[in-house]
Amino acid sequence: MWTAEQIKGKILHKLTRKGKFEHSHTALENLPKSFPPEMKGRAKTMSEDLIREGLLHLKKTSYGEQVSINLDKKDKVMEYIDEFLRME
Repeated sequence: MWTAEQIKGKILHKLTRKGKFEHSHTALENLPKSFPPEMKGRAKTMSEDLIREGLLHLKKTSYGEQVSINLDKKDKVMEYIDEFLRME
């Protein structure tokens, strides 16, 4: 069973690999797509937690909610990513 920190780490790792920093965004609804079906609900909840923590910027557009990584919180972002990478 994955911990909340590991799920957040996978989400952030995915965004960093795709270069989604500051002005480069991706759809919020895409974040749970890389998880197994039984984990998609938790991944969606963790995505919302990352927004509340300020690690993800939320940008509301006419075509949906978009997110990118907040570089001002890069130390915390890296903590979550490290937690995810330790499990592999």
